[in-house]
Amino acid sequence: METRQIQYFLEVAKREHVTEAADALHIAQSAISRQIANLEKELGVELFIREGRSVKLTPLGRIFYERIKQVWYLMEDSKREIREYLNPEKGTVRIAFPISMAAHTLPHIIYSFRTRFPEAKFQMSNALYYDLIDGVVNGQFNLAMIAPMPNLEKEKKIKGDILFTENIVALIPLHHPLSDRESIRLRDLMNDQFCVLPEGFVFREQVVQACNGAGFSPNIAFEGKDIDALKGLVSAGLGVALMPEMTLVDNTPRSTVVIPLSDSRLTRTVGVIYPAERDLLPTEKLFYDFLIETYERLNEFKN
Repeated sequence: METRQIQYFLEVAKREHVTEAADALHIAQSAISRQIANLEKELGVELFIREGRSVKLTPLGRIFYERIKQVWYLMEDSKREIREYLNPEKGTVRIAFPISMAAHTLPHIIYSFRTRFPEAKFQMSNALYYDLIDGVVNGQFNLAMIAPMPNLEKEKKIKGDILFTENIVALIPLHHPLSDRESIRLRDLMNDQFCVLPEGFVFREQVVQACNGAGFSPNIAFEGKDIDALKGLVSAGLGVALMPEMTLVDNTPRSTVVIPLSDSRLTRTVGVIYPAERDLLPTEKLFYDFLIETYERLNEFKN
């Protein structure tokens, strides 16, 4: 089994299309088809169901894909580790994050890190909550910012640290009857229409649970695919939304008001996780230590 066979197989499996895989790898379609055919011959099974240039993994192909993907990540990490061992300040950090951290939290910390290590590089991707955990476990990336912080007693394959705890606040239309209040109770919004994230988002679950804890079920009138969509819905006067405070830093939409909630339990933890069974690469370890150091200082300043 050759390295290029693995690379070609993974690219075709990811895209489910031979032409697109060939374009991404900058090689001829015939070369990909030939190498995959050789791989199937060596394994003695068909890995793909072929429909012209489109393909889908067979059941055995899916099993092989999940296993060999982890092997590929380990191979790539090994090569990076050797390069970064000599000069970790010029290496690459692979990190994932939820979309709620894209506008403020992560860009600011990366900027600060690159002020100290200007030649460090980043490969960033965003994902949903459970995909962040799975991606760290299977080696798709080694670091992930995440909120809320998972229960490490239950998630045995990851480790991590809480960086800070943030408040959940209410975002309401400018002309809402409560818009002039300095703070409100969550129960004060029980008769309002709520704008929430779609099913499957952990923050949506937290919003619903918080409302239930305040003695009511939220009247969910609108769903937005991300935090920015929720801001737009509230700005249009279509309802209210609960938001992580950091998503509104320097970014409060027009025609809206941010109101603190007096319910003290309405917070969420923000942390960083890494694999329990793999060491961080040198540059990633630099960034991880920088994260811990930076937020320890910030938390001391707040207190």
